[in-house]
Amino acid sequence: MDAVSVLSEHTGVLVPRLWAMSLKGSPLKRLLLPLRDDGRRRGSTWLQFCSQCLAEDAQPYFRRQWRLANRVSCQHHRCGLRDRCPSCRSRIAVFNQVELVPQHFCATCGFDLRQASKVPVSPSIRSLDQCVHDICRLEAIASTLLKNSLVRRLLAIPDLCGQYPTVSLVRLSTSARVRCFARLAIRQNDYNWLIDDDDAVIAVWRRSILSAGGHAPFIELLANALERKRRRCLPVKRPRPTTELSTFLTAYLRMMENPRRSV
Repeated sequence: MDAVSVLSEHTGVLVPRLWAMSLKGSPLKRLLLPLRDDGRRRGSTWLQFCSQCLAEDAQPYFRRQWRLANRVSCQHHRCGLRDRCPSCRSRIAVFNQVELVPQHFCATCGFDLRQASKVPVSPSIRSLDQCVHDICRLEAIASTLLKNSLVRRLLAIPDLCGQYPTVSLVRLSTSARVRCFARLAIRQNDYNWLIDDDDAVIAVWRRSILSAGGHAPFIELLANALERKRRRCLPVKRPRPTTELSTFLTAYLRMMENPRRSV
């Protein structure tokens, strides 16, 4: 029996829903950070986490997006991600626990990862990080990610920025990928490596998301523009002529005093 069937049996969650909670079959699969020794990385793992997110969880868990090599920061807490225990500097390997304990404890020294300090990261790096994530997510939903070269370009970021030539993005630690993003963020006027695509519509969307600083800000700008256009198209309501109440009452009294007199 495979792991998904075991989880389904013991949790009551249907197998299709469990698969939907994973990244199996995702077009982003090539961006997944390796978790186990593949014979080429000395057994290291790059499982990332945000200590602030874990501290706020009723039941701490590792987010799916933390598995992606293009993610280096937490947008909610405006900080960088970690991939090592701050106490013993071991790589994060929650699957190596020898006892059934919550996964937010270091498997090597038992340190509570929720207590790790925030990692500072510049706004420009966070912005680029979010834009890349939004572009990948939207194109994955639209099923266009497998048809273009975006993933291949992201994997080549270390070579593109001249930081780690010939090394794939998924082979780097979080701190090394942050350095790559820092170099790219400096070249804000040279994002053609990310924007250009054979499909002109995709290129326009990417450029718009980058200009706005992310998908959410872009949608907000678009919604505001549509609202302004809607208001301009509304018919102008001209105020009806009104008469002062005192003037009306004065005229009425005069008419009652002398019905034949013209007011």
